[in-house]
Amino acid sequence: MLYWTLIFLVIALVAGLFGFGGIASASAGIAKILFTIFLVLFLISLVFGVFRGA
Repeated sequence: MLYWTLIFLVIALVAGLFGFGGIASASAGIAKILFTIFLVLFLISLVFGVFRGA
């Protein structure tokens, strides 16, 4: 999932560089959402890993 976040971030940067504001905004929004989902899943797996090890 982090891979797709980076892909959308690169798309947003390239689109912003060439002046496509709508595409850049949409790609940046998707990248933010994917990163948030990745972060939540990572924290959940971290918590379960701590409880499982205890």
